[in-house]
Amino acid sequence: MRILVTGGMGFIGSHFVRHIYRRHPSYEIVNIDALTYAGNPENLADIEAAEAVANRRRYWFVKGDIADAAFVERTVKEWKPDAIVNFAAESHVDRSFVGAAAFILTNVLGVEHLLQAARAGGIKFVQISTDEIYGDVPEGESSEESPLRPSNPYAASKAAADLLVRAYMRSDAAPAMLIRGSNNFGSHQYPEKLIPLAITNLLESKKVPVHGTGRHVRRWIHVDDFVEGIDLALHRAASGSIYNLAGRERANLDLLRRIATELGLRPEDAYEHVPDRPSADHRYAPSAAKAERELGWKPKRHIDEALPGIIAWYRANPSWWRKVKEKREFRDHYEKQRRARYY
Repeated sequence: MRILVTGGMGFIGSHFVRHIYRRHPSYEIVNIDALTYAGNPENLADIEAAEAVANRRRYWFVKGDIADAAFVERTVKEWKPDAIVNFAAESHVDRSFVGAAAFILTNVLGVEHLLQAARAGGIKFVQISTDEIYGDVPEGESSEESPLRPSNPYAASKAAADLLVRAYMRSDAAPAMLIRGSNNFGSHQYPEKLIPLAITNLLESKKVPVHGTGRHVRRWIHVDDFVEGIDLALHRAASGSIYNLAGRERANLDLLRRIATELGLRPEDAYEHVPDRPSADHRYAPSAAKAERELGWKPKRHIDEALPGIIAWYRANPSWWRKVKEKREFRDHYEKQRRARYY
């Protein structure tokens, strides 16, 4: 199989590339990435090194933007993949309040370009989505058929993409599927996200900004569990399938206190409260029962058990995250986030 991965230099995309490369030694992977702020070639340095000594090349990187329709059409025709897995997205809620247009361009129009190319070539298409499209869930759980009630521009753009994919699946019988993930954590995660921001800030003797009370609840899934679930869906799921892949439920503040304790700090000294996001969602709760039942998928890595290992990775790889945090783009955005300057 030849898989075209979009956004493969990002956090989850790079883990998926690595997973497929190692798990399926006969597969070929074409990685498309625009190398925006969160796309980091260092994320796949190990794969590049493996390719340098391999007898047969199986991995290629192509720089390009899925918002460019001509580029997408040309690239898909040239490489003729058997499947397209789309990780390419603007993904940070805070940034979506400041500049929603970029989210619409990549997360909606880019998906349309990929869908058109996949339909024209009869190519299997897997859209990587998010539990944020369900909106706030005070009680109970969200199933794959729950209504979409996005609360911020990022979630709205992802919900729009989901509806596009569903429309193609119904009107054109397109061979497509949707995978909706809960909050991922792991190595190589861009440090604007909660867990890597907390770890790296505390390693730098800085406090961590906490939105509102910090009692927002998310279901945390290790990125390796998530990409394993995507792999299973790619190979086992029928066209038109939709699956939630979700981890364990924890409040943000509880995670921050755990991280501080692991680093030998007093939890109460580790964070500072900042104003909450506009229309903040206090709880996401996607049910993964369907994926467990139909795909035989279950998360293997509990966040309480896996967190020390993730902390150890950031502790052992300061050159990776310091390069990111030293860039002006990161510093400017961090100040906006810390001061809750959304508009």
